[in-house]
Amino acid sequence: MITALSPQDIHPPFAPYSHGIVVPPGQRLVLCSGQLGIAADRTVPPDCAGQTKLCFENIAAILREAGLGLEHIIRINAYVTGREHLPDYMGVRNALFAAPYPASTLMIVSGFARPEFVVEIEVIAAGPA
Repeated sequence: MITALSPQDIHPPFAPYSHGIVVPPGQRLVLCSGQLGIAADRTVPPDCAGQTKLCFENIAAILREAGLGLEHIIRINAYVTGREHLPDYMGVRNALFAAPYPASTLMIVSGFARPEFVVEIEVIAAGPA
């Protein structure tokens, strides 16, 4: 069982995420490259919430191929192109995860390879070997 680390002597998380995660012995790790909000048919939703949903759908497909699901995610690194995208990103992310929450970092970046992209998400998952 994955264990969340939440030391009482540091500031609590600002949102539903864990400061740290302990992966028990015998688990295997799956590392996913950053996923953009682009569908197989090359369409890109015009908004951050739509792109975020598609990023997590793409991540779910990768994890499914490894026999895992979103519930196995232990670490999220997300990047958005502006503060205005934070509520949409966090709304989608927060609806997908329950305690123990993954460890998570969210950064604001200047942009991605194509200007229509506003979010990119990479994850690490841990599950049964």
